[in-house]
Amino acid sequence: MRLQPYLCGKIEVRMFQKCIKSLTIAAFSLLITCFSFSAFGQEAHAEGVEEKLDPAKLIFDHISDAHEFHFFDIGNFKASIPLPVILYSPEKGLTSFSSSRFEHGHATYNGYQYVDGKISAIDGSVVYDLSLTKNVVQMFLALIVLILLMTGIAKKYKAGQGVTTAPKGWQNAIEPVITFVRDEVAKPNLGKKAPKYMPYLLTVFFFILINVLFGLLPGSANVVGNTAFTMVLGIFSLIVILASTNSHFWAHIFWPPGVPIPVKLILIPIELAGVLIIKPGALIIRLFANMVAGHIIILAFVSLIFIFAGMSKVAGVGFSPISVLFTVFIYFIELLVAFIQAFIFTNLTAVFIGQAFEGGHNDVDGHAEPIIA
Repeated sequence: MRLQPYLCGKIEVRMFQKCIKSLTIAAFSLLITCFSFSAFGQEAHAEGVEEKLDPAKLIFDHISDAHEFHFFDIGNFKASIPLPVILYSPEKGLTSFSSSRFEHGHATYNGYQYVDGKISAIDGSVVYDLSLTKNVVQMFLALIVLILLMTGIAKKYKAGQGVTTAPKGWQNAIEPVITFVRDEVAKPNLGKKAPKYMPYLLTVFFFILINVLFGLLPGSANVVGNTAFTMVLGIFSLIVILASTNSHFWAHIFWPPGVPIPVKLILIPIELAGVLIIKPGALIIRLFANMVAGHIIILAFVSLIFIFAGMSKVAGVGFSPISVLFTVFIYFIELLVAFIQAFIFTNLTAVFIGQAFEGGHNDVDGHAEPIIA
């Protein structure tokens, strides 16, 4: 009986904390929307063609790679962080300078120009761009955060915190995720070999998750929405899949059992393409498409304000609250999608790895299927 007031008090405190967190996220979402409004409005005003706003161009400019981190504009002031430009030309050799030299594409420097997000030589000669773009810089930042976070947690476990005592801080957030990946992804698909692949699966999961969450910050880069990023992840997964194969797997690929020879000749290229192209392609395209789609939807709702404002200022003002609500809603969805896509990529990778080293079917060649623990 004495515990009842105490428990009710704890429940009320937790509910209050959840409300505070929800309000914080909502305020942060509105802040992002306001930054987006400012960026869209300033660009349209600078060009003097607000009534002829090109939403597609503005949206793809915001989600594409660039040589600076651009946050917002106030009049002629552009809040941005220029990044180092590194170029190699057979004629001039290696050249490096700040991207601010281009003055946001309005100036040339040392024989180079910056047009439509790309650097080229004014005289048309060959130039190799080795610059640290915002996608590259943000990816390195995400990698540093991942290493510092995981090494810090590992030191706590090594010291006994979370083993002999209750976990604290980030341990409470990371430990359930690691347990989830182990029990719901690795063990069902990899069985007894799950511990061998856990380091790779966890690295892929957290690296994708951190990069997606970074991409939701104002002015940040949509790294996961870049085909180069997802392609590298897909290639690494393909290498791990191929390294996990055995002779039984390749025997089924190059000579499928239990089917007529004419059918075998048809199945061989299909099975080979499935291993080398279709499976990694599914990983690459799925992650890229979902991340780009979310950002496009958010920016599309923001641009609707200026589209309506181009027809009538009253319509623009009247549609603004609706646009803000939809933008905040999609932003919450994107937070959920960040975890879902990291899980799907990791889970599919585990499925493909499990298919690579498992045996054949009992009803085909008598080779027993592996026992999944």
